[in-house]
Amino acid sequence: MKITPDMERLIELAIMEDYSAGDATTEALISSNIDGKATIVSDESGVLAGLDIALEVFRKMAPDVETERLLSDGDFLENGSRIANIQGPLGSILTTERTSLNFLRKLSGVATETSKYVDAVKGTNTTIIDTRKTTPGFRSLQKYAVRMGGGTNHRQNLGDGILIKDNHIRTLALEGMSLKDVIRKAHTNASHTIKIEVEVEDIAQVEEALEAGAQIILLDNMPPSEMKKAVEICKGKAITEASGGINLESVRSAAESGVDLISVGALTHSAPDLDLSLDIE
Repeated sequence: MKITPDMERLIELAIMEDYSAGDATTEALISSNIDGKATIVSDESGVLAGLDIALEVFRKMAPDVETERLLSDGDFLENGSRIANIQGPLGSILTTERTSLNFLRKLSGVATETSKYVDAVKGTNTTIIDTRKTTPGFRSLQKYAVRMGGGTNHRQNLGDGILIKDNHIRTLALEGMSLKDVIRKAHTNASHTIKIEVEVEDIAQVEEALEAGAQIILLDNMPPSEMKKAVEICKGKAITEASGGINLESVRSAAESGVDLISVGALTHSAPDLDLSLDIE
């Protein structure tokens, strides 16, 4: 992973949150001349993501320690997997431990959650994608973690494509515009390089959106049987994406409807942190 300026700023913010007033415990107890080793280990199975940024935290907070990566992002972790070695002044290691692990646990959690959805749709032609429902400031990192878990990214930001949702449609309905009118207005005003996606709730809207030239049809909260009908109607005309209320129990049936994409907000907004720890040896 390339550490971007945005990531650098996020690291600096995390360090300031945790270390702006020093480390009272370590400074009171640990002599600066005590050296030793520590290992970052996994306490449960999952998928690794964020090791570069976790080690960058050590580089910034504890430049007097040496790090050695033992695994790479995207690797599968078992309970007890050794991820990285840290060597140097133990006081520096202890001070940096939590800030570094916060990044690694969070991003590995996203990668792990994504991998579960990807595994659940294996054997179908459906791709699991993320959403913009990310932690503020963490979007690039969380979307990177989705890729490490085998998923694919949807829009990075509002400028990456036109996605006409229910509230856009309701807003323009106040001006007397139909769904077709809204889509045609988007075609008129948007760059020819930007695809137009529209959220629909039933088959009638699917047909209306296709007639108006929508290139991606977002099937919102449709049951699998209705999704299947929509996919047949859209075949060869538009990409289909399923979204809304899809979880690990229902994602397989949604994929078997034949949709091209399934977007899951839970990949980034609800993934539990992966249980990782740093052990002094």
